[in-house]
Amino acid sequence: MGAITPRVGLVGLGGIGNYHADLVGDTDAELVAGLDTDPSARQNFESEYGIETYTEPAPFYDAVDAVIVTTPNAYHEEYAIGALDAGCAVLVEKPLAHTLESAERIVDAAESADEICMVGFHNRFDPRSEALAAYRDDGFFGEITHVDATYVRRRGIPGQGTWFTDGEVAGGGAMIDIGVHVLDLVLWLLGFPPVTEVSGVARSTFGSREDYIDVRGWGGGDGTVSVEDSVTAQLRTAGDATISLDVAWASNRTDEKAVRIRGTEGGACLDLDGELTLYESIDRGVDHHRTTTIETPEYDGHAAEQRAFFEAIADGVSPERNTPEQALTVQRLVESIYRSSADGRAVSPD
Repeated sequence: MGAITPRVGLVGLGGIGNYHADLVGDTDAELVAGLDTDPSARQNFESEYGIETYTEPAPFYDAVDAVIVTTPNAYHEEYAIGALDAGCAVLVEKPLAHTLESAERIVDAAESADEICMVGFHNRFDPRSEALAAYRDDGFFGEITHVDATYVRRRGIPGQGTWFTDGEVAGGGAMIDIGVHVLDLVLWLLGFPPVTEVSGVARSTFGSREDYIDVRGWGGGDGTVSVEDSVTAQLRTAGDATISLDVAWASNRTDEKAVRIRGTEGGACLDLDGELTLYESIDRGVDHHRTTTIETPEYDGHAAEQRAFFEAIADGVSPERNTPEQALTVQRLVESIYRSSADGRAVSPD
């Protein structure tokens, strides 16, 4: 990390905030402060980590060099921009914001600030994803023509009546919560090509049902669900590569988190809960298919993401991976999917 040991503060002291706090403890950075409006969250954080907590942003920003924002989506803008304006580096959890307009304001602030700013799409730091990107760079796939991206749970609505199911706070449901993970990963693997057409359908099938069954106990709750629990979408790029998205908090099928690539020379399946598999057909000796399974080290994407963030601070160079501009592209496409669903037709994301 060089000579710089950043003092780190966390905004949002819930579950993901505590997870980030644990990971900071495994780095050379120093966790020095927490910020939350909830007294019980502050008390629990102080008890667990022995770290001072704040209720107001100004003294919190004065106490830190870097801020990790893990609040509900609607509050990302307030704290990300506040931290940047105060001269702090920022790592903001995905999605960038709850609306496209809010995301645009964060990007404007990041461009104006002389500080590091990253967005928390941790699947890019999966070594299987990095291996897949390396095969892409080596030309293994030839021209990538189509990608299937799936993030589906059999049951897994994160608590009816929580902020996750409140459209005003979250900005959406399954798509903006888990769908952005695979959408961002696919766009990164494709090199963020211009998308010319988006067609999508958002459905609210399970969340408001009184007989909804949640075997794994994702959160429960009896409150209102004002967001979708599944999305299917098709995206077309300027080069005529296509992307199929299948995203669901709840569905009557098996769980799956996977990206499948089809190219002119080779293909692959990246199972985010399993293996990376490569597919090719060759003519050595005899025409045959070859299927290769890639073994990679164990990893924690959030930890790798944090290390990249702290290394960027030490180097004083903004990283090319997980930029606010890339996250804005993801946000624009999410908004286009929702708009297509509402309008009942294909739309342009421009």
